[in-house]
Amino acid sequence: MFSRVPPLAVFSVLVALLAAVPVLSVGANLLAGGTGETWSHLAATVLPEYVGNSLWLCLGVGLLVASMGTVSAWLVAALEFPGRRLFEWALLLPMAMPAYVLAYTYTDFLQFVGPVQTGLRETFGWRKADYWFPEVRSLGGAIAMFGLVLYPYVYLIARTAFMERAAGMIDAARVLGLTPLQAFLRISLPLARPAIAAGVALALMETLADYGTVAYFAVPTFTTGIYRAWFSLGDRAAAAQLAAGLLAFVLVMLAVERASRGRARYQDAGLRRAGARQRLHGTPAALAAFACLMPILLGFVLPAVLLLGMAMGESDTGFGARFFRLATNSFTVATLAALLAAMLAVSLAYGARVAGGNGGGWLARTANRLVGLGYAVPGSVIAVGVLIPVTRLDHWLAGIWQDLTGSHPGLILTGGIAALVYAYLARFLSIALQTIDAGLVKVTPAMDAAARSLGCGEAETLRRVHLPLIRGSVLTAALLVFVDVMKELPATLVMRPFNFDTLATQTYTLAADERLAEASIAALAIVAVGLLPIVFLARQIARGRAVAGC
Repeated sequence: MFSRVPPLAVFSVLVALLAAVPVLSVGANLLAGGTGETWSHLAATVLPEYVGNSLWLCLGVGLLVASMGTVSAWLVAALEFPGRRLFEWALLLPMAMPAYVLAYTYTDFLQFVGPVQTGLRETFGWRKADYWFPEVRSLGGAIAMFGLVLYPYVYLIARTAFMERAAGMIDAARVLGLTPLQAFLRISLPLARPAIAAGVALALMETLADYGTVAYFAVPTFTTGIYRAWFSLGDRAAAAQLAAGLLAFVLVMLAVERASRGRARYQDAGLRRAGARQRLHGTPAALAAFACLMPILLGFVLPAVLLLGMAMGESDTGFGARFFRLATNSFTVATLAALLAAMLAVSLAYGARVAGGNGGGWLARTANRLVGLGYAVPGSVIAVGVLIPVTRLDHWLAGIWQDLTGSHPGLILTGGIAALVYAYLARFLSIALQTIDAGLVKVTPAMDAAARSLGCGEAETLRRVHLPLIRGSVLTAALLVFVDVMKELPATLVMRPFNFDTLATQTYTLAADERLAEASIAALAIVAVGLLPIVFLARQIARGRAVAGC
């Protein structure tokens, strides 16, 4: 049986195993000894707080993104009101704003000496003890920051679910006298529940993966605990065990989401046509527009304006040689990771396609599922899982080199950006694979048969037939990985070589030192890059609207 497995399928398995090494490395340290003292210290001081804050974060963010994303998705999918077409794509804009950038911006805006509280004191003649103002640097503030930037995950998936449901069911509800709100609660919401659950699960995984926001707000979570155990306590095994605890959180959420989706099986017997949206007038139309405007205003427009204002005040020094060096570092690692991810994803997706017709489909599918685990694993876990085995490999290679040449080469992998790029690939290869696989599925198998009949081998068929047809998917995959690497903070903080900073780490470092105005320029650059996939998604939405005639 194995003799019939194509070489591409074998290559897929090797790549998948390499991508799975960080997770396996974390799991291998679960039973590591010598961490009792560290665990006793953590259990007596901060471990209960890690667990409690992580749970409260998940609960708060889950409720917030579910409500914001679902309501906005239903409004633009089912109703017609002024500005709906603009809101349809503008609701994606907060995705370009990393949560940690939003945290820095709102801290400067809402702190005691910020413009809001200063304006209140000057207007009403208040002193500090005369009024109460919510503390933005708190658990509640962190929940708000995550909710504002992560609700588009729910919005995107729920909007598709609302639009794809058979319009006849909504029309029947209207004939029976249900109002739009009643139809939403009784029909649309139950039908879209699996999609909403999937979006919430994605948002919660991003929440648990975050380090910059919770660290800046001084909210101890598993992610900050991993960083503390590694760098402050110097205990890599304990850090790996904390990473395993965080990974367990993620796996539980994935299991809950899958169970929820498995129970909610709904079939549409009708045609998936776009139903006529009910037009709103007067106060209902204004309320619908306001409900769509507020997430955009709070999640993107206001922070972007505040960042621009701070950046203009730092224009004399912000764009100096250091900024361009940081930008070069960011673009270098992001470009390398994006190109490698696109090439490996093409090999993995095409290997599964070829193996499917040669008896090795199960092997290739299993390999691709292993790769898919990467995106579900937080960057801090990936970093810990990469550093432990790669550091050992580094020392082993250095020992061999010293035996052969008599000189010590230093750290070959972790001393440069090789290990960092590897961590990015383990984290984001899944995104590229899913994107390219979606494009490759659209290529009919008849193309492969025709190429084989003309004497083309597998590699030549890929080069001359498939790559030209999936070029857009390949570019999209590379773009998505590029943007994610530009924004990635936890893995970069742990893995970056000495004296190698990126725009993300510079933003975090300056903000941690309360130099928010200086951090604004690097933050703006990250946001600008993050707008690229938003523009692409907006074009896709506009194209789909044109095809649907609505």
